[in-house]
Amino acid sequence: MGDRLAGKVALVTGAGSSGPGWGNGKATAVLFAREGARVCLVDVNRDAVEETAEIVREEGGECLVEQVDVTDAEQVAGVVETCTGTWGTIDILHNNVGILEVGGPVEASLESWERVVSVNLTSMFLTCKYVLPVMEAQGSGAIVNISSITGIRYLGIPYVSYSATKGGVLQLTQSIALEYAERGIRANSILPGLMNTPMIVEPLKEAYAGGDIDKMIEMRDSQVPMKTMGTAWDVAHAALFLASDEARYITGAELVVDGGLTCRA
Repeated sequence: MGDRLAGKVALVTGAGSSGPGWGNGKATAVLFAREGARVCLVDVNRDAVEETAEIVREEGGECLVEQVDVTDAEQVAGVVETCTGTWGTIDILHNNVGILEVGGPVEASLESWERVVSVNLTSMFLTCKYVLPVMEAQGSGAIVNISSITGIRYLGIPYVSYSATKGGVLQLTQSIALEYAERGIRANSILPGLMNTPMIVEPLKEAYAGGDIDKMIEMRDSQVPMKTMGTAWDVAHAALFLASDEARYITGAELVVDGGLTCRA
């Protein structure tokens, strides 16, 4: 247990994992709690977020659990009210919710496009919309949004809606960073590369290796200069830095966590 976030309140969306193991949001929520933050755990999947909460509590951390669809404005406003009503503030907003659906602009359906845009981009607009007034009133705050290197690079698999929304996250974050810089609020993005998390299994196993998960992992590992995908903890530690006071002079940044992949892609 550390103290890099001691006394702070963090709202983490996507705090449950989409499958067995450690997703980015789950790892970040647990790490924030280990570093002293009180954490409001938000996810649409009640069982998944309860699992994260159990880990936090077993380790002596303090948390709230909220089942929320972050594409719903009323629900987002409600969880912000609950968090501030319980702890009086929100010092850190960590937006981690995201889905991936394979398909180029011709193959992807309109329904798929709209679903991915809603989950990946509109959700972050909504959480920022309702958390920013809280941060502005207290004159401080840190927002950390999860984007992706697919927002700046094409990696050979057509998922146009995912790439487009992750590019949108970058500009959403920079716009907030500049608008709120004089008000004590920082906003930064993390761009994970090829990560070995539960999220990749279902949407990508067919696209990479015809359903062979072990082969898919081998192929993705081989794409990275370091010859291995990253883990949720690599993203979590980046998020911890950006959320902490150690990053007090960093805003509008795009922190790439990709094992060197974009240096040559």
